[in-house]
Amino acid sequence: MFNKILVVCVGNICRSPAAEAKLRQLAPASVQIASAGIQALVDHPADPQAQEEARKDGLDLSAHRARQLTDAMCQAHDLILVMEERHIESVCQISPSARGKVMLLGRWSNQQEVADPYRKEASHFTTAHQLISAFSDQWKSKMNW
Repeated sequence: MFNKILVVCVGNICRSPAAEAKLRQLAPASVQIASAGIQALVDHPADPQAQEEARKDGLDLSAHRARQLTDAMCQAHDLILVMEERHIESVCQISPSARGKVMLLGRWSNQQEVADPYRKEASHFTTAHQLISAFSDQWKSKMNW
């Protein structure tokens, strides 16, 4: 079982904070879950639209602050979940030893990606959050949480 999970997207203000919060809601307290960005908007809060979608799902992103992904973070986690296929290579460029533990959040849905809703219409945030929620539920099932 994975005890330390890291969720990664680009800016760490839309998708990965939502996935972090959703997985934290679903996982046992013993599982540590964090998030970071490949090109993080360091110390920025979660996007207001991402916060709104999360609120609808009973999640609170108000305390979130974006963090830059580092090699040390990758090494400290057992599983790294990313939103898009191209993020796998980006993570591995930052941390070559992470290669075997980086997977798509949508792995159990035919490797489906979660498109970046940043600076797009509200409907893109809704779709992204729906996918994040569904994919997180699939991970819960696979992990037997």
